[in-house]
Amino acid sequence: MRRFYQYLKPFAPMVILVMVLVLLQSLAELALPNLMADIVDKGIVRGDTELIWRTGGRMLLVAFGGTICAILVGYLSAKVSSAYGRNLRTTVFSHATSLSLHEFDKVGTASLITRTTNDITQVQMVVLMTLRIVMSAPMMFIGGVIMVFSKEPRLSLLLIAVLPVVAVMVLVVSKKGLPLFKALQKKLDRLNLVLRESLTGVRVIRAFDRIGYETQRFDEANKDLTQTAVRVHRIMAVLMPLMTLTINFMTIGIIWIGSRRIDAGYLEVGGLMAFIQYAMHILMSLIMVSMIFVMLPRASASASRINEVLDCTLEFAGAVAVGRVHATQPAAGDFPTMPSGSMQGDELEIQGTVEFRDVTFSYPGAEQPALSNVSFLARPGDVTAIIGGTGSGKSTLVNLIPRYYDVDSGRILIDGMDIRDMPHETLRKHIGLVPQQAVLFSGTVADNIRYGKEDATDDEVQWAAEIAQAIGFVNQMPDGFDSYIARGGTNVSGGQKQRLCIARALVRRPKICIFDDSFSALDFRTDARLRAALRREAKDATMFIVAQRVSTVMDADKIIVLDNGKVVGDGTHSELLDTCAVYREIVYSQLSEEEIA
Repeated sequence: MRRFYQYLKPFAPMVILVMVLVLLQSLAELALPNLMADIVDKGIVRGDTELIWRTGGRMLLVAFGGTICAILVGYLSAKVSSAYGRNLRTTVFSHATSLSLHEFDKVGTASLITRTTNDITQVQMVVLMTLRIVMSAPMMFIGGVIMVFSKEPRLSLLLIAVLPVVAVMVLVVSKKGLPLFKALQKKLDRLNLVLRESLTGVRVIRAFDRIGYETQRFDEANKDLTQTAVRVHRIMAVLMPLMTLTINFMTIGIIWIGSRRIDAGYLEVGGLMAFIQYAMHILMSLIMVSMIFVMLPRASASASRINEVLDCTLEFAGAVAVGRVHATQPAAGDFPTMPSGSMQGDELEIQGTVEFRDVTFSYPGAEQPALSNVSFLARPGDVTAIIGGTGSGKSTLVNLIPRYYDVDSGRILIDGMDIRDMPHETLRKHIGLVPQQAVLFSGTVADNIRYGKEDATDDEVQWAAEIAQAIGFVNQMPDGFDSYIARGGTNVSGGQKQRLCIARALVRRPKICIFDDSFSALDFRTDARLRAALRREAKDATMFIVAQRVSTVMDADKIIVLDNGKVVGDGTHSELLDTCAVYREIVYSQLSEEEIA
């Protein structure tokens, strides 16, 4: 939890003001029992009406001042804790979106959502309670102890005997509750996961009539969460009745012993009343602290989960200091020379030559490499197609170019420069990627295309849509480019989604275009027209096309054939028909002899 208090630094002036107001509020509450004792002992007993009115007026003023301070403390505490939660959520979200894909997959989307929302809310509530209660409780406790000892030292011994009992109860209950709170947050993750899968996969669920099964899954996760919540709250619910019982017994003891002290002439009635109120202040301060201890275990568990996200490895930090040597780096003489003056951050301009040099890559925890000793060269203006069977490593290969993952060995060079020596923002600025799974965001058609280039003009948006063969269906939509796209693109077809994603990549006019099986939902005519338009309009770009259909890749300048993560063929369509058995098998499985000829 200590780590999170650094986020309070921007609000230091307000926190100090809250502390001052809490001090004034505490002083006001501590002054009231003394004033009441004066009214009883000096006013009522002696019949001094003027003193009663005068002291009563002072009590009203003190109470009014304390109320104002309490209102301001509540307002400022809520404001600080809300802003604190906002900043922490921003930090966690920014960090989560910058995680390496390995870390992102390891934590899980559902868990990241829970940690960014529910877990941060738990920490935020503790901050609120800290400002409102934890600052007030010590002042009330110390002030109350001083006042009771000044009123009746012997009677104060009863309080000293009670305090360790209260402290032990708080510690025991908190120790039992912490493990359950950690389990509670994990089961909340599970519930979010089931809910998210059920909502995003609702079409598949209905298609296979599995609504009952998904309902059962949700009920089981919900029941598991409920049972754990009931257990933990039962434990925490024990604390307050025990505290109340202890306070009641202590009050009986104070009245019994105090009445005997009054009979003996050592104490007055007003003094006993003040003593009871001060004792209540002391014990109420302990109750307030116990409320924190009730919330602290869950907040502590949430803080640990947030820390796990903040401690996760960030995505590659970009360019590293000049002179760094990679573990797999060949001798300096093996590298082509970089163009002069082209290595500085956003000033980096590339031509688009992409070279794989003996690249091997394995996913974390995998027994076999996804790619092994892959080497090839792709030049600007050429179309490099990648084809192979399912699981051969096609998508893995192209996903290494924008550096979603780092290679295990070997090098990926762009214009002779290792991509690990480029800031990833600069690297990706020159890459237009169309992923295998088409992803659209809620907003207009134009918004989705401009996602590739925020400042794209209307002409650029229209140009990208024309090249992507999307202009036809966009113009038929009710509001054209201003037509609304639902979240995930659920109100357009698969082919339309792919074409909008292609337009999004093209609008930035990238030096390197990557199409990861992005034509699979297009009919043959649209596919051919799109590839012809790309040849014409993106003739200076280095183009990678991952495809399953031979008709999509047969006109490529170079075809890379993958089999089990290894390059088994490299050449044109006609060359591979003669030299590569794997490619020949793929071709014969899709085309007739007449089409091959």
